[in-house]
Parts: sequence; structure tokens; C-alpha cells
Amino acid sequence: MIRILFVCHGNICRSTMCQSVFAHMVRERGLEDRFFIDSAATSTEEIGNPPHHGTVRKLREMGIPLIPHRARQITWSDYGKFDYIIGMDTWNIRNLNRMLKGDPEGKVYKLLAFGDSGRDIADPWYTGNFDVTYDDIVEGCEALLAHILEKGRR
Repeated sequence: MIRILFVCHGNICRSTMCQSVFAHMVRERGLEDRFFIDSAATSTEEIGNPPHHGTVRKLREMGIPLIPHRARQITWSDYGKFDYIIGMDTWNIRNLNRMLKGDPEGKVYKLLAFGDSGRDIADPWYTGNFDVTYDDIVEGCEALLAHILEKGRR
């Protein structure tokens, strides 16, 4: 089983959107038994809160089931439980490296690093644009899934 943890600042916008999008992608391919997918925050600001209404609206608009989730902060014990810890932007990666003792096993990645750009996924909490965030997340999740499946073929 491949265990993936998506991480953003508050765990109510981008990481929860990733969690639902990636789960939908693997379910559509009949691979759900090969993956465990979760999400977390680097901060404590939103702990216990459900996904942001903008994330819920965008997933509903796209016909993607929302995975029920309450925001939680990543812990050091998560490091041992997950194969991939995926941040959304450069700031998330910096925080993850600090919180996870420098990422000694090389598990921390930026989502769009699996695609062609490596750019940040903008935080819709600040931009208000869940459409652009969704497009970037789909791009990143598709590239991540392709990477994992290709790696499994080797």
C-alpha cells in the first residue's frame, strides 16, 4: 500500500482538495486498494475545522466526492506512516522540512514538482480563486499518480 499525505498551511483548502481529487483518480482507475490518502496542516490555525466552503463547492461542481475530514496538524509520527508527504508551495516545504527533522528519508515533495513546472499552488484562502487552484491540483495529482505507477513498473 502506498501512503500519501497532502499538506498545506491550514488543511481546509488545498490539501483537502488534493485528498479528494487524488482519491477520486485512483478510484476511477480501480486502484483504491493500493493507496491510503490523508491530509494535514503545517499550522494549528484551523484544527478541527471542516474543508473550506470554496473547496466543497468546487469539488461538488466537478462531481468529485468530498472525503469527510477535519483539519489536523502533521506530527513527527506521520513521517513514519507515509511514503509521500506532499506540500503545496515553497512555504509548506520549508515548514515541513523544519517540522520533520530535515526530511531524512526524502519523503517531502512539492506537488507540482511531479509535473513540468514545480511552481507553487496558490492558496485560495488568499486568492479566492478555487478554480485555478483546482486546475493546478488536478495537474499535480495526475503527475504524481503517473510517477507512482511508473515507479511501480520498474
